[in-house]
Amino acid sequence: MKKKTLNSTELLDYQPNRYPFLMIDYVSKFEPGKMANGYKNFTNNEWFFPIHFPGHPNVPGALQLEALAQMLTVAITTLPGNKGKIVHAISHVVKFKREIFPGEKLEIETKVLSWKRGICKGIGKGIVSGKVACEAEMTITIPEIFNKFLPKK
Repeated sequence: MKKKTLNSTELLDYQPNRYPFLMIDYVSKFEPGKMANGYKNFTNNEWFFPIHFPGHPNVPGALQLEALAQMLTVAITTLPGNKGKIVHAISHVVKFKREIFPGEKLEIETKVLSWKRGICKGIGKGIVSGKVACEAEMTITIPEIFNKFLPKK
């Protein structure tokens, strides 16, 4: 794979989530097994803004974390043999530093710290207008790979 970007259609091959829970618009740079960066543009048309919160719409923290986790997923599903595999979250530790409002662009940067036996440990941060809005330590897994290393019953 020579191309190091993924448009909104191409990224569907590496990210199992779909609308309305796909929280990435574009992958601007990636290195399989090492990192993935990209962004999500939040428009007034997002399904969650009318209810979170009426009169003060902002992006729910759970969806900010989801955007980071989905970008980290791209970093491992672009590895040879992992395309199209299902990914599950194991744990996340997240800090929210600023609200994200309609019309803002969330720049997403993720890095793989380790990838062994189907388990990925990584970090990510979401940046809006040059300031960190959220950051997380994440552990995700590809069960199809991980299960091969479990003891036999």
